[in-house]
Amino acid sequence: MERRNACDVAILGGGLAGGLIALALRRARPELRALVIEGGQSLGGNHIWSFFASDVSAEGMALLAPLIGHRWEGYDVRFPAHARTLGTGYHSIRSGDFDSVLRAALPADALVFGAQVREASPVSVTLDGGVEIAAGGVIDCRGGSDMALLDCGWQKFVGLEIELPDPHGLERPIVMDATVEQIDGYRFVYSLPLGERRIFVEDTYYSDGPALDVAAIEARVLAYAEARGWRGGAIIHRETGVLPVTLGGDFEGYWRSGGPTAKAGTRAGLFHPTTGYSLPDAVETALLIAGLDDLSGPALERALHDHARRKWEERGFYRMLDRMMFRGAGTGERHRILERFYTLDAGLIERFYAGRSSLADKARILAGKPPIPIGRAIGALWESRTR
Repeated sequence: MERRNACDVAILGGGLAGGLIALALRRARPELRALVIEGGQSLGGNHIWSFFASDVSAEGMALLAPLIGHRWEGYDVRFPAHARTLGTGYHSIRSGDFDSVLRAALPADALVFGAQVREASPVSVTLDGGVEIAAGGVIDCRGGSDMALLDCGWQKFVGLEIELPDPHGLERPIVMDATVEQIDGYRFVYSLPLGERRIFVEDTYYSDGPALDVAAIEARVLAYAEARGWRGGAIIHRETGVLPVTLGGDFEGYWRSGGPTAKAGTRAGLFHPTTGYSLPDAVETALLIAGLDDLSGPALERALHDHARRKWEERGFYRMLDRMMFRGAGTGERHRILERFYTLDAGLIERFYAGRSSLADKARILAGKPPIPIGRAIGALWESRTR
């Protein structure tokens, strides 16, 4: 077995969570050797990550700033009963930019591509082919663990980036257009203006199951674009995704299912229970790791387990709301929950997406007549108390 020189921290997976950890360590602790081990040939996969300015701290925004390719001063939502413009800043990061910025920021020998991990312990990594890498600590960021241990609904989507012959005329993102036909749960279309003639249109579903009919949804994306007057364009980028929306589950079992090492990102259960988005958690986790005094394997595992466990416990309210949406509402009624939510205070909406809802926010979200039948709403709330 070939044994390579030790590194201080081995990061398994060069996606959002792993890449941000490497970047944060490079900025805060340049004397350390962090090694990113990625199975593919680039960092970040094939994604456009978007987030609200209120999702991250000032320190987090400083970490993300070199990666951001598009910024807007607000966004729109549209529902059958009302439409609204909100002034919260909105930003997007493309995986291609993520890859190029990290390659420039990290030493060339900090990146290992095309490497499949055979086995990992808190202090070592063995690759297919028998190469063993000794490390002070190991952090596994390779995506989800055993999802069967979590009670999940699913947010799934297909997006097309289209180059148009004429300007699309969209000034800011439409984060939710739920005026479309409701199919397979709560459906909305998301549109990002990425240039005067370039637009990204994504058809999104909050569904009971994870199955994704890519061809059918692509056809709906193109029909939506046609109806908006965005005709005659060329598709230049495709993206698909299926994200878990957690209703409950066994956190400790899920953590253990990811192996004996420290974990971050989806592998640690660090994503918003309702949106499935992991970027705010990935930023917070990267900054946490960069500030730790002890980066040894056992210390990293304890610190990240305790962090992820605390987040899980703090987010029970969101899982209860998810049960109300998935168990209390019929698939054709789910849009009413979000429709009502978007009539509430803009600050409340910001705190919700950031996972920082106050007690007053929670009371306000639950106050008044439920937008779904009262009996099923009470049943979903009761389930949240008995599980």
